[in-house]
Amino acid sequence: MRNSVFLEPEPEVNLYDDTGRSLSQAWDRIRVPIIVPILRFALYVCIAMSVMRFIERVYMAIVIGCVKCLGRKRYTKYNLDAIKEDLEQNRNYPMVLVQIPMFNEKEVYKLSIGAACGLSWPSDRLIVQVLDDSTNEVLRALVELECQRWIEKGVNVKYETRNNRNGYKAGALRDGLKKPYVEDCEFVVIFDADFQPEEDFLWRTVPYLLENPELALVQARWKFVNANECLMTRLQEMPLDYHFSVEQEVGSSTCSFFGFNGTAGVWRIQAVSDAGGWKDRTTVEDMDLAVRASLKGWKFILVGDLSVKNELPSTFKAYRFQQHRWSCGPANLFRKMFKEILLCERVSIWKKFHVIYAFSFVRKIVAHWVTFFFYCIVIPATILVPEVHLPKPIAVYLPATITLLNAASTPRSLHLLVFWILFENVMSLHRSKAAIIGLLEASRVNEWIVTEKLGNALKQKYSIPKVSKRPRSRIAERIHFLELIMGMYMLHCAFYNMIFANDHFFIYLLLQAGAFFIIGLGYIGTIVPT
Repeated sequence: MRNSVFLEPEPEVNLYDDTGRSLSQAWDRIRVPIIVPILRFALYVCIAMSVMRFIERVYMAIVIGCVKCLGRKRYTKYNLDAIKEDLEQNRNYPMVLVQIPMFNEKEVYKLSIGAACGLSWPSDRLIVQVLDDSTNEVLRALVELECQRWIEKGVNVKYETRNNRNGYKAGALRDGLKKPYVEDCEFVVIFDADFQPEEDFLWRTVPYLLENPELALVQARWKFVNANECLMTRLQEMPLDYHFSVEQEVGSSTCSFFGFNGTAGVWRIQAVSDAGGWKDRTTVEDMDLAVRASLKGWKFILVGDLSVKNELPSTFKAYRFQQHRWSCGPANLFRKMFKEILLCERVSIWKKFHVIYAFSFVRKIVAHWVTFFFYCIVIPATILVPEVHLPKPIAVYLPATITLLNAASTPRSLHLLVFWILFENVMSLHRSKAAIIGLLEASRVNEWIVTEKLGNALKQKYSIPKVSKRPRSRIAERIHFLELIMGMYMLHCAFYNMIFANDHFFIYLLLQAGAFFIIGLGYIGTIVPT
């Protein structure tokens, strides 16, 4: 016993500490030589994009301020009363074609057909063309029956169907213009299936085209019948109000260029033909036609005091598909038409610059990228990499100014500003991805999914089948993994900021992480509002 040796027990090895220490050492080894230069370069690029967007927004704010102060909106220069009086005295009404493209629109087909057939215009000078690409035979029969009902009332309704969906909406509109009875028509009006124009729509649009033979398009604003339906529809209303009140109005008032919105507009058929007609090479056939017509020297005008009722997407799934199409299509069109616009000799250098830089690049690409990469990726990353200095005026004051300029068009929703910022940042994930797909012409570049419409069922006079409050949805359809990954990233940056930083930036990060988690777990836009 005296010679016994008592050995000290070996210390236990903590695998968690070793793993954590190894990861920390690995991070320290790559942070300065690799991560810092990459992040600094990304920061400079994002700052440049943020400044570009800021300058463009301030420019439009100055222009719209001058237009409103001077009361010189372009459409106010026309003497519509004199044109109307001449039409009524001489009875020389132009032939007008109204096109309503639709695809399985069971909730809204009665609304759109009824509104178009109720337009105030001489019945012998108006043709309502229903372009039905529906795949549901029962629904086709119902739409045809509705058209027949209006025919019996004396309205000249043409019900047209196709055996395929080649070209989607553009294909339907193109085929519709090839019908023999369209040869006598001078103007064509386009309404999507959920649009409900007022009776005097033609009297407030067609005279502009009669007064100015260089005018190709008269565009009306949109008015949303379900804007108060839920928080998501209120948040959708804000950027669309800005689009019409500022972007479109500036383009119209400066006689430069603005894009056709695909509906609620009147085209001169000669201009459509001169521009090469409808093309289905992208998912934004309306913008494609507008750019080509503009390059031919045709002019557009926005009638800012004329609104057409329509519907906002009520579910997040429908809204996400819509935003993919609206973001992917313009980027793809930019890729396809960049050289054509640059080499066009018919328009001025200023107009080329406006279409390429301001309209296409800054608004349709940079706006999405700077929102996602700068505010959701790069700025949070600077918290983890303190070697990269973030200029606070660029990170705070510029986006704050841009946000206030955007929100000023919808003053009734100013109290929702924080929710709108968080929601737009989440949506920028999908818009940025869609813009990249459009530029690279990757998969889903030509994906066309018709936006689901509900017809504002509880408020309409028509008898429409009720929509269930809780549509069946599988877990895979509710869970959005990209949003959850972004939420975890933002949450990690928030905790790191709380522990190691002396500022309060973690407040924004926690709110933004919460927004990503809420949408990622399917807790917004999954229950149809009633």
